Amino acid sequence: MSYIIDRRLNGKKKSTVNRQRFLRRYKAHIKKAVGEAMNSRSITDMDKGERISIPTRDIGEPIFSHGAGGHVERVLPGNREFVTGDRIPRQGQQGGSGGGGSGASDSGEGADDFVFQISQEEFLDFMFEGLQLPNMIKRRLAGNESFQVVRAGICNEGTPGRLNVIRSMRAANARRIALTSSKRRNIRAMEAELEQEENKDPALRDQRRIDALRDNIADVRNRIARVPYLDDFDLKYNLLLRQPRPRSRAVMFCLMDVSGSMNQATKDMAKRFFLLLYLFLQRSYEYTEVVFIRHHTSAKEVDEEEFFYSRETGGTIVSSALKLMRRIMRERYPASEWNIYGAQASDGDNWNDDSSTCHKILIDDIMPHVQYYSYVEITPRDHQALWEEYESVRAAFPDHFAMEQIVDVQDIYPVFRQLFSQKVAA
Repeated sequence: MSYIIDRRLNGKKKSTVNRQRFLRRYKAHIKKAVGEAMNSRSITDMDKGERISIPTRDIGEPIFSHGAGGHVERVLPGNREFVTGDRIPRQGQQGGSGGGGSGASDSGEGADDFVFQISQEEFLDFMFEGLQLPNMIKRRLAGNESFQVVRAGICNEGTPGRLNVIRSMRAANARRIALTSSKRRNIRAMEAELEQEENKDPALRDQRRIDALRDNIADVRNRIARVPYLDDFDLKYNLLLRQPRPRSRAVMFCLMDVSGSMNQATKDMAKRFFLLLYLFLQRSYEYTEVVFIRHHTSAKEVDEEEFFYSRETGGTIVSSALKLMRRIMRERYPASEWNIYGAQASDGDNWNDDSSTCHKILIDDIMPHVQYYSYVEITPRDHQALWEEYESVRAAFPDHFAMEQIVDVQDIYPVFRQLFSQKVAA
């Protein structure tokens, strides 16, 4: 039995295997630190690494020690301070040692918490662990748009870069054996006859027969030597084929209210929520498209830069964003071919009777075609007409519509995880 031990080092000369074991051991501390970091970071720092601090009391290692009792005799050479019966205090009980004692140190020294740095990749792993797009199913397979190269055996023609050396040498060896096996048998037979003839009494030897056997053996050996060691038809090449890779396609609509009723703090919280969503989609789903829609009295499809950093403002008509989403769905993302998702952020304010219009658009034109729709209301106030209308939508589509309220920055990450957490199959 063979064992393979991965001793490759990462960039900081530390064992990658040991680091992964360490991250698994202190997973609870790291996830807590990641959640706290999400509340204090700015929008531009959302996807960076993090320094994780672990209290000293939590990094203790198990040790073996002698238990109490028994008879122990010790010889301490050079002892000038103690005699039999003296009690020696523990090192941790002495003040100022920093050894982890319960008392405070009068010298300002002590044991610091263990601090280490996790990378951007590890930070995002912990941040999005256990999240997924709900109700993702395979729509129309886009196999002709994506290919993967797979091994498909061995062929006799190919480029030098795909030469299979082992198979080629094996074929050459088999060819040489097949072409020379009968000749080698003849050589062995003639050598046995030659040895028998040479062992005869000198008076009985047939010298002409001996010379003929030697000539024949040399001739056969020359013919064996002329068999090429490697021939063109011995060469074998790895056969690689481009195989279509089926995939399901998904699109996420991000709808954000940028009206005058949304102050800058509320807009920043909405941007943080959508940036979390955008990072999650980019990291978890390679073939997911994102459509950004900003709205006040009118809606507009924008790019990522304008969606997160533009300061445009105005009145509030939420239905304008839903109408634009409906039109884009019909023109570019038919429900028969795409998994459609929607995420909307607003402060709940809306123009007069527009909330009933939003209800009608969602019930009739959007919810029957989407896999999941999430709505977050960013406000500390009581809910208004838009929330009430959306509650009736949730009642009609309980498995495909979710809504939550965000009061301050600390609520963003927990609400995000609640909206997109993995659903346990019944």
